[in-house]
Amino acid sequence: MPKAAKGTRGKGERKQRGKKDPNAPKRGLSAYMFFANEQRDNVREENPGVSFGQVGKILGERWKALSDKQRAPYEAKAAADKKRYEDEKQAYQQAQADAEEEDSS
Repeated sequence: MPKAAKGTRGKGERKQRGKKDPNAPKRGLSAYMFFANEQRDNVREENPGVSFGQVGKILGERWKALSDKQRAPYEAKAAADKKRYEDEKQAYQQAQADAEEEDSS
């Protein structure tokens, strides 16, 4: 019995992504990303010479070890950043809609 084809596209075919607008708002960071950005330098100082991947593993282990109470400040930062992103996104989409209206007039 012949093997089934693994993919539906032929060799060399790739789905093209649309260009992202550089003026679009950046997404909000997660609580873990706030934690990782804050702790990364400490981990590198404590473990000189470790690879980028190892730093990520150490950060992940430390994040898992945090209690809910210790995570709370990072969760609050993430919630505030999510709100910022949603506000900026709404303003951006409104500006895009206004620009399209002017172009069509």
